Amino acid sequence: MATAIHFGTDGWRGVIAEDYTFDSVRRCAQGFASFLLEKGKKGKWVVVGYDKRFSSEHFAAAVAEVMAANGLRVYLTDGATPTPVIAFSVVNKKACGAVNITASHNPATDNGFKVRDEHGGAIDPEGLKQIEAGIPDKTENVKRTAYVEAEKVGLIVKFDPAPAYIEHLKSLIDLQPIKEAGLTVLVDAMWGNGAGWFTRLLEGGKTRVIEIHNLRNPTFPEMKRPEPIPPNINVGLQATLDNKADVLLITDGDADRVGLGDEKGKFVNQLRVFGLLAYYLLEVRGQRGPIVKTISTTTMLNKLGKLYNVPVYETGVGFKYVAPKMLETDALIGGEESGGYAFRGNVPERDGILAGLYLLDFMVKTGKKPSQLLDLLFAKVGAHYYDRIDTPFSGDRKGRETLILKANPKTIGGLKVVELVTLDGYLFRLEDGGWMLIRFSDTERILRVYCETTHADKVQAILKDGLEVAGIE
Repeated sequence: MATAIHFGTDGWRGVIAEDYTFDSVRRCAQGFASFLLEKGKKGKWVVVGYDKRFSSEHFAAAVAEVMAANGLRVYLTDGATPTPVIAFSVVNKKACGAVNITASHNPATDNGFKVRDEHGGAIDPEGLKQIEAGIPDKTENVKRTAYVEAEKVGLIVKFDPAPAYIEHLKSLIDLQPIKEAGLTVLVDAMWGNGAGWFTRLLEGGKTRVIEIHNLRNPTFPEMKRPEPIPPNINVGLQATLDNKADVLLITDGDADRVGLGDEKGKFVNQLRVFGLLAYYLLEVRGQRGPIVKTISTTTMLNKLGKLYNVPVYETGVGFKYVAPKMLETDALIGGEESGGYAFRGNVPERDGILAGLYLLDFMVKTGKKPSQLLDLLFAKVGAHYYDRIDTPFSGDRKGRETLILKANPKTIGGLKVVELVTLDGYLFRLEDGGWMLIRFSDTERILRVYCETTHADKVQAILKDGLEVAGIE
């Protein structure tokens, strides 16, 4: 019997050639095809795309073969394509869903199988369970049509998703002022799917775009993995200084997340970026609408919600919770701690390209550089400080959770605990409006301790106490 496949937040991820094989990818594809057929989607279109990891294009072709054999029709991207572009293509092509072959920001050893619904957004937890349950144990139960034959009869059609997506972006943001602003924009594409996009979108004016790590190299040199946080972005931060750039934009491996470096070569953490984007939409663009945030991200959003009289909804961690809530509430913006942000008017999916353009527009409209934009935000909501520790843990998860509940701390980092929230993990709200969260990974034996506080000198003490609460020495 083949290895069991378990879906996490977005789908399934494995180690290439160990558990992530052509057979396992085909089994996942069969599970998704069965799920779609049960929903009456026979004969409908599915978008299939992929990233620049090892053999991703071949895994995507294998998925297309399975979809075609199950009576579904496939739009297959003609090259490595950013996740947000794949998501938009679902809506643009009126498809019933998508498969994306990517491991996003994870190490070079990995690849993944992500699924999306007819809105281009993450499939809810119940749907993911149904897909997982439909994955056959044996490869003999996977239907498959030869790629050449499926393409010949029109069941697989290759297409270029870029032009329609670019026209869509132009309906959301006026690119001309950014082109004419005379900015020097450094882009770190992290060897991934974001390469070339900002150059293409902003060429033809006074603004100059300089790209680094913009070739295909599945070993991801000069970084541990294509995740837009230090130390992976240290080369980009130094390049920002070397080129006297006004800003550093970083897209992760599949370009659904964005990272930000300021003009001084300093990293702007992802919670602050979420705050900046919400403030930009509310204050600079004058838009109104709900904010959707995962429990692991910034309370600056709660403060902005009160200031601008918009509701703020908290969800569990992952876009499988954020996307449905955005659709339900017609949210203005939704996002999570990992640097993924989604916007009204776009699909309910993280979009590192649109987020980057909004940050540039924020700079142009205010005439300020990133460090000055942070000053603007902090003048509204106060300065907030964040950090996180990921650590392996021993023993079983339930035993560890029992330890956390038994600890019942009255103070953390010297701050009084005012509430325990168990929406997703164990979040201890603190008297300053900050918080400490202990949460277990869905896919690895990793325990994460996060915190945010208004006291810069208490961050490490909060994290240390969090590890102690979790029984980590």
